[in-house]
Amino acid sequence: MDIYRQRSNWRVILTAMALVLLLITIFYSNYLANKLEENERKNAYIFVEALSEFTENTEFQADFGLPAAIVDSFALPVITEGEEVISGYNWGEAYDTNSVFLRKKVSEFIDDGKKPLEGPAGYSEKIYVFNSPTLTYIRYFPIVQIGLISLFVLFAYFLFNASKRAEQNRVWAGMAKETAHQLGTPISAIIAWIEHLKLNAEGDNEQLEIINELNNDVERLVLVADRFSKIGSAPALNKVNIYEEMNKCKEYMARRSPRNITFDWDEGPGELYVNINQHLFDWVIENLLRNALDAMDGKGKISASIQQDDGQVVIDIRDTGKGIPSGKFQQVFKPGYSTKQRGWGLGLSLAKRIIENYHKGKIFVKSSKINEGTTFTIKLPVV
Repeated sequence: MDIYRQRSNWRVILTAMALVLLLITIFYSNYLANKLEENERKNAYIFVEALSEFTENTEFQADFGLPAAIVDSFALPVITEGEEVISGYNWGEAYDTNSVFLRKKVSEFIDDGKKPLEGPAGYSEKIYVFNSPTLTYIRYFPIVQIGLISLFVLFAYFLFNASKRAEQNRVWAGMAKETAHQLGTPISAIIAWIEHLKLNAEGDNEQLEIINELNNDVERLVLVADRFSKIGSAPALNKVNIYEEMNKCKEYMARRSPRNITFDWDEGPGELYVNINQHLFDWVIENLLRNALDAMDGKGKISASIQQDDGQVVIDIRDTGKGIPSGKFQQVFKPGYSTKQRGWGLGLSLAKRIIENYHKGKIFVKSSKINEGTTFTIKLPVV
């Protein structure tokens, strides 16, 4: 469907835009970090030159003035290491004289592939100038920013999805109730016509049999309309033997199927109970069977198996129809998706809501191969 293709295209576009903005942030932060590092390197050389003035220029022996001001105002963390003595600057009072801490920092400095600055002539100590905390913050800022934005996006996504699902549920409940309401008038008229036909067909057993089948269909339609009108209200579930319910659905659809369609139903142990709304559950099964019949073009086999697995009843319904492309397994349950030229694309979407929202179960495409068939799976909690 075009609507889902367009939605997918928008996701790709928005993702691409987000990646572009992210790359711009990373590159700009890296640019600022490199500029700051370059400036700090220049200041480090000035610091070394100031130390050189202390040891080389005798004119400053009486008045250290400028070099002293440079050394005192130098803000980067520094470690000077001699043969026996190691000293720190700008690490804090507790660490400037802590040799264990300082040697650990020197080891990390060397492990990072950095080299100490050369001291002034006659200055035997190695000088290790470290980057400022500000530079580290700038380098890690994109990571922190990505993390915070990701958390915000995830929170907004889940909030939006919850709101969207709640709105969709209200719309679906309203549509179901309105549909049930609109069906009321024609159903009443059909019931009246059936009674009229019964009077005219008295004594004609063949006609009466057809009318009775028509009456059964109308009664089923009345029950479904009644249940649809209750969608959105508290679930009214009953304890039901799933084997009996599935057989009932099979018998109903078998009488309305082409002669070249065969049904292979798993009889199983005969008793396995679940809590379901019979009429809505039957509607879901019949919808799956109708889709299977449409996919087989009047010839093929529909089979069903029922088993218990880990506290759940697992129902597999298989057909030998046209199959579903692997990329469409999720899409078939979306409103508006249909392979039929005149289809509304609402059957499987409503079936999914009935099973998952109303019965707290699961329904999904288990497997499918083109021109070989499809298997739908329904999972319901065991009573």
